Amino acid sequence: MLSLLNFFAGIALLLFGMRFMRDGLESAARRRMQEALKTLTRNPLTGFITGTVITALVQSSTAVTVITIGFVNAGILTFSQAVGIVLGTNVGTCITTQIISFRIENIALPAIGLGALLIVVPRKKSLRCLGQSITGFGIIFLGINTISDALEPLKNSPHFVDLLAQVSSNAFFGVVAGTFFTALIHSSATTTGIVITLSRQGLVDLPTSIAIILGSNIGTCITGVLAAIGTPPAAKQVAAAHVLLNVVGAIAVIPFILPFAHLVETTATALPRQIANAHTIFNVLSSLLVLPFTQYFTKLVKKLIPD
Repeated sequence: MLSLLNFFAGIALLLFGMRFMRDGLESAARRRMQEALKTLTRNPLTGFITGTVITALVQSSTAVTVITIGFVNAGILTFSQAVGIVLGTNVGTCITTQIISFRIENIALPAIGLGALLIVVPRKKSLRCLGQSITGFGIIFLGINTISDALEPLKNSPHFVDLLAQVSSNAFFGVVAGTFFTALIHSSATTTGIVITLSRQGLVDLPTSIAIILGSNIGTCITGVLAAIGTPPAAKQVAAAHVLLNVVGAIAVIPFILPFAHLVETTATALPRQIANAHTIFNVLSSLLVLPFTQYFTKLVKKLIPD
C-alpha cells in the first residue's frame, strides 16, 4: 500500500515539475514565442524549424499546439502555416525525453534549492522565471526518484509482473495503455519518463516501451482536440493534423516494432537511452517524411474537415 502511495506521489511530483518548469519557460519567452510563431512560419520548412525550437525551449508540445490553434482561430495564422509548426512540435518534445534518460537524479535537491533562491531573492522577473524553470527541473527528477523507489518492491510482485507480461505480449495493448494514460495526465513526456523508470527496474523491455511511447504520442493529442472544440474549421484542422500524424505514424510502426527495436539497440547500450532514442527516431522520421509532402497532407486534412 505504501509503495502504491509513493508511486502516485512520484507521478504527482513529475507532473507538477513538468508544469512548473513549462510555466516558467513560457513566462520568460511567451511574447517572443508568439512573435516567432507569427513571423517565422512563411513556409512549411520555417514553420517546422520554428515549432521545433520553440517546443524545445518551452518543453511542451501541447502548449505550442494549443497556442497555434488559438492563432489559427484568431486568423493570425493559416492552417497551412500551422502544419509546419505541428510537425516541429513532435521533434522539439524529444529534448525532454533525452534529458530524463540521463541518470542525473542526484541534482534534484540542489536544483530545487537554487531555483527557490532565484524565485525569492531577485526582483527581476526574468530571473524569477529562470528560478521557476530550474525548480521544476529539480522536481521532475525528485519525482523520478520517488517512482523508482516505489517500483523497487514490485519486481517481486507476481501480479504486477503478469500484468506487464500481458502488455509485452501484444504491442496493441501497449499502444492502448500509453494512449489512455497520456490522455489522462495530458503529458507524453511524463509517460515516457515513467517508462524509462520502469526500464531501470527491469520491469519493461524495449519493444514494450516503444509500444507505450507510440500510444503516448497519440494520447498527447487530446489537449489539442479539446482546445479545438467550438472553433472554426481551420483550427479544427490543426488538431486533426496533429492526431492524423501521430495515429498514422503509430499504425505504420506497430507491425515492425521488433525490427525497429533491433535498430534502436544499435544506438546505445543502456535501455533507458535506447527508449529515449526510440522516441526521438520515431518522432523525427515521422515529421521529416511528411514535411516534403505538406501540401498533400494539408489537402488530405481539409478533405476530412472541409472549410
